[in-house]
Amino acid sequence: MNWYKIAESVRELFPDGKDGLRDVEAGGKKDLCLALVQGKIRACAYQCPHAGARMSDGYLDATGNIVCPLHRYKFSLENGRNVSGEGYFLKTFRVEEREDGIYVGI
Repeated sequence: MNWYKIAESVRELFPDGKDGLRDVEAGGKKDLCLALVQGKIRACAYQCPHAGARMSDGYLDATGNIVCPLHRYKFSLENGRNVSGEGYFLKTFRVEEREDGIYVGI
């Protein structure tokens, strides 16, 4: 696994500190979707595995799952499992908050 620094701090990625979604590039190699869920950063694939919609255009539900904007399929950011029952799997990536910044493992 290679680790890529994506930001200096959570505030750099989510300035208002509110739960949400955004896109980021890791190491110039991989587009990812980042989620801030209850103060913790999660990372997943940029596109939905079903129809390729941009995941950052979706939203987080009340339980912290990411919801695809196209067909409203829901995925756990913990393990990528499709929790709304369609059987798809969303690739997730490890995120570490270190003293010198935020890193994602690919």
